[in-house]
Amino acid sequence: MENSYFQLNDLPDEILMIILKNMTNVTVLFSLMGVNKRLNKIVHDETFTSYLTFLVCSSDSSVHPYCDSIIDRFCLQILPSIHHKIQWLNLEASSMKRILFATDYPNLSGLGLYNVDDKTVKYVFNGKKFHVNCFDSELFRRL
Repeated sequence: MENSYFQLNDLPDEILMIILKNMTNVTVLFSLMGVNKRLNKIVHDETFTSYLTFLVCSSDSSVHPYCDSIIDRFCLQILPSIHHKIQWLNLEASSMKRILFATDYPNLSGLGLYNVDDKTVKYVFNGKKFHVNCFDSELFRRL
């Protein structure tokens, strides 16, 4: 039997979507955005752009940031091109300001914050970019 192999581009879109849905949205966008027109079209689908989690949870339930090179590429290239599709962001303290200030998020309806202190929350949400009028959470009542 002759050896054969398939490349990503050989797969039909439906199979590719099944495979990519098993990866994190951040990984899909970081790895495939800008590769070619077909993959750009696929990764711009709301499946991969509406809900982004910029943190990694380890087996002991601690939260860690992505490395700076990944955050840099998102802030400079990826987020500005998909900002209007993002509905939810999960962020941790060390990259929160960079990601929130990278672009506008006109359709953002949810925000998960991890390992963030009160001082940082006050700085980000009492500024000109984001202004919080009312929240039910204990954190915002303390502010």
